[in-house]
Amino acid sequence: MTARRQADGATVVDVRGSLDASTVSGLRVAMLDALHRDRPRLMIVDLTLVTFMDSTGIGLLVGGHRSALDQGTRFVVRNPSEFVHRQLRLTGLTGLLGLPSTNACPGWRVGG
Repeated sequence: MTARRQADGATVVDVRGSLDASTVSGLRVAMLDALHRDRPRLMIVDLTLVTFMDSTGIGLLVGGHRSALDQGTRFVVRNPSEFVHRQLRLTGLTGLLGLPSTNACPGWRVGG
């Protein structure tokens, strides 16, 4: 995971690989560090390079959303694979995370 601050004040967190029980702990710490250090108006979690996500990965995103909301930061996800988008759609979280209900909408990518 890498985090970078954009000129517009948003922080982009690039995640790669799997979001599962073996990876979420370290990712949670790094994401929360970036959130509290940068205090962005918008945090974008880019999932372009995420190949797998289970319930612990979903929990990471929901927890990140809550933490961001607590400090007045908007939290969105962008560029999930069809597999990841399906997991978020089935759990009813697409709207909460700033995604459309379908992964086929042109122009839906946030901050990209």
